[in-house]
Amino acid sequence: MIIEQFFKEILMQVDIGIDNKDRDAVNVILNQILADEMALYVKTLNYHWNLVGPDFDALHALFKKQYEALFDIVDLVAERIRTLGGFPLASLIEFSQKTRIKEDLIAVRKTQSQMLEQLLKDHEAITKSVRLEILRVQDDHKDLGTANMLTDNLLEVHEKIAWMLRAFFV
Repeated sequence: MIIEQFFKEILMQVDIGIDNKDRDAVNVILNQILADEMALYVKTLNYHWNLVGPDFDALHALFKKQYEALFDIVDLVAERIRTLGGFPLASLIEFSQKTRIKEDLIAVRKTQSQMLEQLLKDHEAITKSVRLEILRVQDDHKDLGTANMLTDNLLEVHEKIAWMLRAFFV
């Protein structure tokens, strides 16, 4: 029994070439990103469900694509945190306390244009934040896997969504 426990403890330790201090720091960064992504996911759902106006069909479909992409990001970030041996935030209280994305209440009705503008600002804010975190993760913590994930799966998705939202204002 003691030998089994010993091997279990050794096998459960994360040994992927990133020291514990750096993995812990990256997990703090990733949990911040996770909270922001979850808040934007919920906001996009809010707008999808409560949308009214002349461009309903187009925006309803667009918001659906966006919240599906955000859900994929949320899942990916949470799984990366687990890969690094950490635990992702997993409650609405934790997300709301940690996020930098301002929530919109249903009681405050927004026009289509206001929804588009708010989502654009949020995606651009996350883009700027993620861009900075990529450099911290890569340069300060030597975690190329997370830096690559943030570049390919978050930065590029948010930049593309921002571009699509901007197209409605032309």
